[in-house]
Amino acid sequence: MTELNSKNEMDSKMDEIKTSSSGIPLKAVYTKEDIENIDTDILDSQPGIPPYLRGAYPMMYRSKPWRIFQLSGFGNPEDEGERIRFLLEHGETGFIMEHDRNTADHLYDVDHPDVVARHEDVGLTGALIQSVEDYETVLKGIDISKVYAHPGGGVVQHAPFTLACYWTVAQRRGIPLEKLSGTSQADFFLTYLGCITAQQIPTEAGLRFNLDTIEFCLKNLPHWVPISIAGYNGADTGLNAVEELAAVFANAVEYLDGIKQRGNFSIEQAASAVAGVSFRVSMDFFEDIAKLRAARVMWTQILKRRYGVVDPKASRLRIHSLTAGSQMTYQQPLNNIVRGTLMGLAGVLGGTQSLGVSGYDEAVSIPSEHAHQMSLRIQQILQNEGGFSEVVDPLGGSYFIEALTNDILEKSWIIFNEIQDQGGFLAALNSGWLHAKAGKNQYDQFSDIENGRRKVVGVNFAEGDESSIQVDGFETSSDAWEKGIERLDNLRKRRDSKRHSDAMNKLSEACIGDKNIIPVMMEAVQADVTLGEIGGVFRESFGDWNVPIRF
Repeated sequence: MTELNSKNEMDSKMDEIKTSSSGIPLKAVYTKEDIENIDTDILDSQPGIPPYLRGAYPMMYRSKPWRIFQLSGFGNPEDEGERIRFLLEHGETGFIMEHDRNTADHLYDVDHPDVVARHEDVGLTGALIQSVEDYETVLKGIDISKVYAHPGGGVVQHAPFTLACYWTVAQRRGIPLEKLSGTSQADFFLTYLGCITAQQIPTEAGLRFNLDTIEFCLKNLPHWVPISIAGYNGADTGLNAVEELAAVFANAVEYLDGIKQRGNFSIEQAASAVAGVSFRVSMDFFEDIAKLRAARVMWTQILKRRYGVVDPKASRLRIHSLTAGSQMTYQQPLNNIVRGTLMGLAGVLGGTQSLGVSGYDEAVSIPSEHAHQMSLRIQQILQNEGGFSEVVDPLGGSYFIEALTNDILEKSWIIFNEIQDQGGFLAALNSGWLHAKAGKNQYDQFSDIENGRRKVVGVNFAEGDESSIQVDGFETSSDAWEKGIERLDNLRKRRDSKRHSDAMNKLSEACIGDKNIIPVMMEAVQADVTLGEIGGVFRESFGDWNVPIRF
C-alpha cells in the first residue's frame, strides 16, 4: 500500500503543470524525444559558426573573457570620475556612465523649474552633467584611448549630447575618433516603455537620431557600437523572455530598414552596427540561458530570411547581459549577493560577451562603493574560480536546454510577427500595444508573489531574519544641485556668445532639415551649448511624444 501511495504521489508530481516565466510548459524529465524535431543544422552547429547557437566565438571564454561592465555614477562630475577610477583599479574592464535622471532624461538644465522643485533629488540616480566641461571633469585621469566605454545616453534624445561630449573630449586630447572603442545605447525601451518621461521627442525623430548615429559611426568610429538595443529595460518593465527577444529584434529591423532606405551603407554594414544588444538575466535561471542561445540563432535567421545576409561577422550578435535589478529585494538585502551570482552565472552559461551585476543594495539606493566592489568580485570569482570559462557552452546538448531554447525561438518568432502586424516596433510603442503586454505580465508577477504562488526569500517566505550587518542606502553628495547651479552660471558668463548663438542656430536648422545631427551636435557642445538648451531646440523642432497610456 505504501509503495502504491508513493507511486501515485510521484505520478501526481510528474503530471503537475509547471511553467517558465514566459509561460512555457516545463516537464519534470526531458529525453531524446524532446529534441528529435529540432533542426539539426542548428542543433549540431559548432560555437563560432552561424547560427552561433553555442557561442559567438569558437573558444569563447578560453580565448576572450567576458567584459566586466558595471554602471556607475552619482552626485557631481568629480564623484562619478572617482567611482569610475575606483572600479577600473579593482578590475572592471570597461565603464558605463550614469547621468542624473532628473536632468538627463528630460534634457533639462539644473535651473529648470521642474528640477528646482525637486532639487534634493539631483545627483541621486547619476552624476549631474550639463556640458562638455563636466565630461572633461569626469574623465580626468582616465585614458579613454585604452578603455571600452559607455558614456551614458541610455535615453534616445539624450544620446547625441553624451556622444558628442565624449568624442569632443577625445579630440581635445588629440585622440583620433577611429581609435576609440565603446558603445552607445539610445534605447527606446527605457523611457518610451519603462520610465516614461514628461517630455521626450516623438519616436520617429528618435529613429532619425539613431540612424544618424549609426551612419556617423560607420564612417568615423569603426570600433564603436552605435546603438545598443536594451531588451533589459523592456524585460525589467514586464516583458517576458519571449517578448523581450521579439521586441529587440523588431527594433533592430527598424534600423536595418531605415539604413537600407537611406542607401548610404550596405545591409551587412548596418547589421554589424546594430548587432550589439542588451538582455536581462533574471532568477528564471534556465530560461535566460536558453534565451541568450536563442537570441543568437534568431538574429542569423532574421538577416538571412529578411535581407539575404549570411556574412558571418554581420550575423554574430554581441550580447551584454545585466542582472535583473527588479529582482533585488530591500528585505534581507544581503541575499541579493546570491541572486546576483545566480543571475550572472546564467549570463555566463548563456554565452554573454559582457556582463553587469546589480549591486546588492539595488532596491535601497544606487550602489555603494562596497556593493560595487562585491559586483566586481562576483564576476571575478565566476571568471577564475568556478571552471566556467574552461568549456564552451557546457549545457549544450542537454535535452532540457535544447528543447527550451527551441521553444523560446519558436515563440519569439510568433511575437515578432505580431509586432510586424502592428506596423513594426515603433508602431507597437506608439499604440500602447507593448505597454499592455508589459503591464499584464507585471501585474501577474506581483499577484503571484502576493498570493504565495511564487516564493521570494525574505519577502513572502523565510521572513524576519535578524542580521548584525546593517545595509543603509548609499548617501550621495548633498550639494550636487548647488554646485550644478554654480557651474551653469559660470559657463554662461564665460562662453563666446556669438559662437554659442551660431551653434544654436545650426542645431535648429539641422533638426528641421535632413543633415546628420551628430556633427552639428559636436559643434554645439564645443560652443558650450548646454544640455537644457539642446532640449529646448529639440522640443521646439519636434514637439513631445504622444504617450499612449494614461496614468
